[in-house]
Amino acid sequence: MAFRKSNISQKAMIKQILKRCSSLGKKQSYDVPKGHFVVYVGLNRTRYIVPITILTQAQFQNLLQRAEEEFGFDHDMGLTIPCEEAVFESLMMSIL
Repeated sequence: MAFRKSNISQKAMIKQILKRCSSLGKKQSYDVPKGHFVVYVGLNRTRYIVPITILTQAQFQNLLQRAEEEFGFDHDMGLTIPCEEAVFESLMMSIL
């Protein structure tokens, strides 16, 4: 599967994602610890709270590219990662 190249820098993309994630957190009544953000994974849109430091990991950036291709980042569904929950959990365990 080929990923499309983005015209924005990696740093700009991360800032954009964090801005959207933090604004989503304000609209919801959920408490998200400082230094973390929320992603939704899989068909059931299971909610995960992940540390911001994960954004620098290549594996997670690949997931973000897939999310952008499938859903875009400009929607009201929150940051949705298009992969199975078991795959996401395995990836998180290997990164963290």
